[in-house]
Amino acid sequence: MVPLCNCCGEHVNKLKQQVSVMRKEIKNLRQMLETATRAHRKHMLSIESAVSKVGVWEPKKSQPPPPPISPQTALEHGKIQTSPIGYIHSCFSEKNGTPRQPTVCGSSRAELRLQHSVFNNPEHALVGLEQFSHIWVIFLFHKNGHMSHKAKVKPPRLNGERVGLYSTRSPHRPNALGLTLTKLDKIVGDTIHLSDIDMIAGTPVLDIKPYIPDYDSPCSRKTIDLESCQSNTDPAPLSPIQAQLNEEGECQFDDSPTPNLVDPLTMLEEAKAYLSKRDPGQLSFDCKRSSVGLQEPEQDRRPCFTEEAYSTIAGWIREPPVGSLDVRFTPHAQRELAEFLPTSSSGPSDSNRPRFRFLRSSDEAAAAIRGVLAADPRSVYRRTRCKDKLFFFTMDTADITCWFGPGFAEVLRVQPVQCPVGSI
Repeated sequence: MVPLCNCCGEHVNKLKQQVSVMRKEIKNLRQMLETATRAHRKHMLSIESAVSKVGVWEPKKSQPPPPPISPQTALEHGKIQTSPIGYIHSCFSEKNGTPRQPTVCGSSRAELRLQHSVFNNPEHALVGLEQFSHIWVIFLFHKNGHMSHKAKVKPPRLNGERVGLYSTRSPHRPNALGLTLTKLDKIVGDTIHLSDIDMIAGTPVLDIKPYIPDYDSPCSRKTIDLESCQSNTDPAPLSPIQAQLNEEGECQFDDSPTPNLVDPLTMLEEAKAYLSKRDPGQLSFDCKRSSVGLQEPEQDRRPCFTEEAYSTIAGWIREPPVGSLDVRFTPHAQRELAEFLPTSSSGPSDSNRPRFRFLRSSDEAAAAIRGVLAADPRSVYRRTRCKDKLFFFTMDTADITCWFGPGFAEVLRVQPVQCPVGSI
């Protein structure tokens, strides 16, 4: 076989590289086709089920129509029809750049106005809620697109590693329900003002519940149980002899009062002599019994638990493979951000300067931008495979342009959006 020249060898290597790339693309296309086929099959089944339920298919004359299902029966079978109690007006208008968790961006703000179709007087349903600092919000992931879900997902914090869906808070779930803990700032009429949020504008809210640490926080439960245990194990008031014995370093030998004490020193000597004759094992038992005092029966006492028994989370939550990024602003971006007027500004309405709708100052906006970018809002695919390092997202009435480098994110531009966000 005649050996190839250098030019031919380079050409062959290029062809091999192109063939390898084409094979990968074909593999990706096959996977996309399989995913689309499964999604199409699910959609067809759901359409057939919906059509059969609404009675578009004309039943046979020999078969009577099925009796209507009462709401109670449907509820017992787990079939319910939900209606939103309100919609979120948020400083985040798109999924891109919205925090994945509410604690990521403490300066984020939103409003929730209750629907008058649910209550004639929605402000009455909020009476007493102002006494709580935080609330649970149950909502729908209404921007899930094709609504597909898988048993295993790739959380961004794991940088591509797969785990079970139900061990994550992925929005792509069989039932697109979301749960978040938000800070309640104030209530004005039928509108709730929130902060520390991770929901985009237009999110349908199904329910809200007050956050009660005594019930919802495992740490608070541990504290309550420890206090209960301590109250059950507090020693009874000591008699004079018991107090004197404690001062001498000896153990308490009796928790019953001793009447008609004439000479405490004599009684003390007799007690020491009595204790010296007792069996050490029995003496230890009496010490524990007398130190506890009169207690409730063992089966009636509330058990004490350790901290580990209350709260355990996956290790990658506290120590994820993906670390936080350092966020910085260019001087040009800082000047552009300083041009924005806060939402509570009393300046002229016809000013040419842009104005925030939710954020209260440029410093709060900068803190919110830092919170979003420090958590690296990019997907795993974009983080590892895309060569374009530019990233765009919208916060309140500002369009932010930034780019990512090794271990940092830099804000390049902060421009006002063309139209106000948050409208539904």
